[in-house]
Amino acid sequence: MAGPDTRLSHNDLVELRPPREILATLDEHGALDKIPFMPEMLNFYGQRLAVARRAYIVCIYEPGTPLGFAADDVVTLHETRCSGVAHGGCQKQCTILWREAWLRKVEGTAEHSTADLLDLDALKARLKVMTDPKTYFCQASEIKRATHSLSKAERLRRMGGALEAGYLTVPVMLRNLATWFLWRLRLLFFGRSPRGQDSPFAGESLNLQPGEWVEVRPLPEIAKTLDTSSHNRGLRFNPEMAHLAGKRLRVRTRLDKLIVDGTGQMRQMRNTVSLEGSTCGCAYVGFGMDGCARCELTYWREGWLRRVDSANESRSGS
Repeated sequence: MAGPDTRLSHNDLVELRPPREILATLDEHGALDKIPFMPEMLNFYGQRLAVARRAYIVCIYEPGTPLGFAADDVVTLHETRCSGVAHGGCQKQCTILWREAWLRKVEGTAEHSTADLLDLDALKARLKVMTDPKTYFCQASEIKRATHSLSKAERLRRMGGALEAGYLTVPVMLRNLATWFLWRLRLLFFGRSPRGQDSPFAGESLNLQPGEWVEVRPLPEIAKTLDTSSHNRGLRFNPEMAHLAGKRLRVRTRLDKLIVDGTGQMRQMRNTVSLEGSTCGCAYVGFGMDGCARCELTYWREGWLRRVDSANESRSGS
């Protein structure tokens, strides 16, 4: 648990601690309490970064979520996603998790610190990226080992901590509780939506590129590409994605490969993109919390989308 002198709050300005200090926190695998410090994180040396939120809850794409860390010393920083360069070119773009022991608070006018090159090399040498020739070692691969499933009582306690720290307001908490309750009712009476059939249509291949505009297809069209558990070739169409039906969004990136949460296995992807402004808020599992701290990108099969010329193109011309 972080001490009062190190505890960080929303929008605090921070920078990475010197490599020697970070190295002293790491075990033989280059991790602190099972969260690896990854080579991609070294790219943020010399930058001033603002704290986005405390990681009260995190989620993965499987049952048992939301999850939580045993110690309340994990934060996320604005605009710090993993590039995947050191991990086989993974394109998952996970939000990086930071132990407070790796960061120090700074004033906006303070002089920028520099990293000693010899200490930096020593830190790099400690960092592990693979456990065997086919298994990667990163924050995504270790997320299940670093966390535990949260009971409703634990979620309530964390909700209280978030309220006290100012990360969560009472109106937002009430809205999220209502959202969670409605999702539970919907799941109970109607099941997951949309759902498809035993032999779904594979969907189109559009070869979409970053910067192109797309429109999310109507739900009945998307359902034709899904099986009875709302999956298309192993990729789930999440409930929150249904709210974007008919909306215009721009392609963020193509996804050809990503490391699967909890396994370290690289999965090859086809006809899949991420979209700007489309992240998993996990309101339907948060039980009053303000979404998952990982703020994962949602992944879209091209068959769920149609290409349009711009955000303002009329529907009659699409």
